[in-house]
Amino acid sequence: MARTIFNVACLVVLLGTITLTQQPADPASAMAEAAARFLDTLNDDQEAAVRFPFDGEDRFDWHFIPRERKGVSLKMMTGSQRAAALDLVRTGLSEEGFTKSEIIRQLEQILYEQEGRDIRDPDLYFFMIFGEPGDGNTWGWRYEGHHISQNWTIVDGSAIAATPQFFGSNPAEVRGGPRQGLRVLGSEEDQARDLLASLNDEQRKAAKLSDEAPSDILTRAQRRVTLLEDFGVTHKDLDADQQAALWSIIEEYASAQPAPVAHERLAEVQDAGLDGIRFVWMGGEAQGEPHYYRIQGPTFLIEYDNTQGNANHVHSVWRDFAGDFGRDLLAEHYRQYDHGTRNAD
Repeated sequence: MARTIFNVACLVVLLGTITLTQQPADPASAMAEAAARFLDTLNDDQEAAVRFPFDGEDRFDWHFIPRERKGVSLKMMTGSQRAAALDLVRTGLSEEGFTKSEIIRQLEQILYEQEGRDIRDPDLYFFMIFGEPGDGNTWGWRYEGHHISQNWTIVDGSAIAATPQFFGSNPAEVRGGPRQGLRVLGSEEDQARDLLASLNDEQRKAAKLSDEAPSDILTRAQRRVTLLEDFGVTHKDLDADQQAALWSIIEEYASAQPAPVAHERLAEVQDAGLDGIRFVWMGGEAQGEPHYYRIQGPTFLIEYDNTQGNANHVHSVWRDFAGDFGRDLLAEHYRQYDHGTRNAD
């Protein structure tokens, strides 16, 4: 069966429902403007439901499973409100990232057709806004539902933190119907498997931690993560082609964000040092076998797991050890300005 790996053009052709727009040069200002426009469309009850204090606990309560959520969902919105909400999402993601999120959301319809459960609904994706959007302000927002949790923190109206960044896919590969062969996170899987296949015996011994894969990403939906065990083949022990392949996987994850945010994220990875970045694989090596990999550097962690649903159900995440929810940006902000005690967790 032919497989369709994700790219923007082919998914737009397949689905015919996504309008791509030019990405803003200043994502922070674009987010603030789009959030204000979105808030202006809401009635009083909706606005009360979508707004949360920036320093409250709700900002850290993220997850990627179907569950009861706070905020306002697409299902609760009128057509004009939905348009404004999705315009906000467009400012927070690249064209590629937005398209991935839309495909993931629409996969809920496939699950509903298979299972008939009301929790499978492409409209059960929620918005929460923390603090007051505006130029020069410190605020945040979240877009979340099953298999999507995107979290943004904007500090002083300019600096942006965009983690935790979670994308999942169920099914990982659509195996029937008009979208047969579609693999929205196929590049994330195939690039990593190709890197594994390129390793020599010594490199593979360092990289292949186990023939069994864990049942999920190890960090789950933890509010704060720290370095996992220091296993894997290191960047410095790869040849030039393998190093380029490893970097390409990292770029794949970063590219979900607008270009300025992605470039800043990649620059931070480089500044922290490439030599110590480690690649770990667990589980089977052939497509269709349960598998897991992670890429971990001094400042960041990428996890990918495809074990559930007969290895047809992907969870993937980018975490920043100091930067999730903008903790590093906020710490620097508070060092410069005396705001008293703030909730950092």
